[in-house]
Amino acid sequence: MTFVIIKTIHLFAAFIYGGFLIVDNLFLVHIKESFDTEESKEIRESFMKYVRKVVPPSLIVAVLTGLYLITQVYGTISPEGMSRFQMMLSLKAFLGIWLGLRGFLQVYMGIQPFVFKSHVLPFAFVITIIFLSQFMYI
Repeated sequence: MTFVIIKTIHLFAAFIYGGFLIVDNLFLVHIKESFDTEESKEIRESFMKYVRKVVPPSLIVAVLTGLYLITQVYGTISPEGMSRFQMMLSLKAFLGIWLGLRGFLQVYMGIQPFVFKSHVLPFAFVITIIFLSQFMYI
């Protein structure tokens, strides 16, 4: 029962974080095309004011619950090496931990990334994580 509850929390937190990245990369980038520079900055800041309250904690919750879930399903590595499932889960975990560290350092420690300052790379990582989630059980 604990596994199901934590998995549900993980999915909701991941949906919040991934949903923000989808909206930001597919829709908010086009605000500049419809409004002048000052208006677009004001609109984006109005949106981001609420995002900053919800998305960073959701990312941290998604990473922490994901780490718990990995401990429950990873299994032992056979003498032949890791299974396909374990390899995909490991890659998924690496990407998730990278996102979590980047988000934590940026939001809570005030350390801005030196490279990949936009949300394009995190968006690509989230899409990759989604596809890995679908293919790792095949």
